[in-house]
Amino acid sequence: MAPTLDGAAAPVDKGLPEATLSRLPVYLRALTALADAGTATCSSDALATASGVTGAKVRKDLSHLGSYGTRGVGYDVSYLRHQIAREIGLTQDWAVVVAGIGNLGHALANYSGFRSRGFRVVALLDADPQRHGEEIGGLRVRPFDDLERVVAEHGVSIAVVATPAAAAQEVADRMVAAGITSILNFAPAVLAVPDGVDVRKVDLSTELQILAYHEQRKAPSSRAGAPVGTGGRGEESA
Repeated sequence: MAPTLDGAAAPVDKGLPEATLSRLPVYLRALTALADAGTATCSSDALATASGVTGAKVRKDLSHLGSYGTRGVGYDVSYLRHQIAREIGLTQDWAVVVAGIGNLGHALANYSGFRSRGFRVVALLDADPQRHGEEIGGLRVRPFDDLERVVAEHGVSIAVVATPAAAAQEVADRMVAAGITSILNFAPAVLAVPDGVDVRKVDLSTELQILAYHEQRKAPSSRAGAPVGTGGRGEESA
């Protein structure tokens, strides 16, 4: 508990449960699709179906935000969409810098969905002089040494790391020193950052490996352990 000015203990804001926070963007996407389809109100069960979760989970998650539903009517789609966007900070414009303009960084720089979701890429940075000046998505690639200047000019607090693994930690250290406090990490490396800096890791190969595990479990037992190239029959050739 943190002390107040009069010496009494003040409650500490612990924020939303992590599981709830991870589902809010899913609800937001579903509500946006409903709004685009002309739907004015929806029930928790309808929102659950559109989001791929249960109605009970939707109701519990939204209870953390306040009471936005009307019994017998459901949720006002437009209003609930605004409240969720406000809760997760999407009612303001977030400046973002992308470091590492290889194949993945190039794709991220061209992604048009950032701006529609409240994020504005203000700079593309790379250490390779051969990439400098290349135009991607309306921005020219700049030297990574411009990082501090970009952060100061645009008030950047969020950055994307799309560098090779060997460079990721050094890049993250420079970002933190420049004042960046949130990092989305696409590099195949675990980043060590000080307290107060948030890192979200996106590991595409890990996700594919998890899918491979589930696919393997779906296969008939007769196929288990079949060598590659046998067509899954697992039989010796005649």
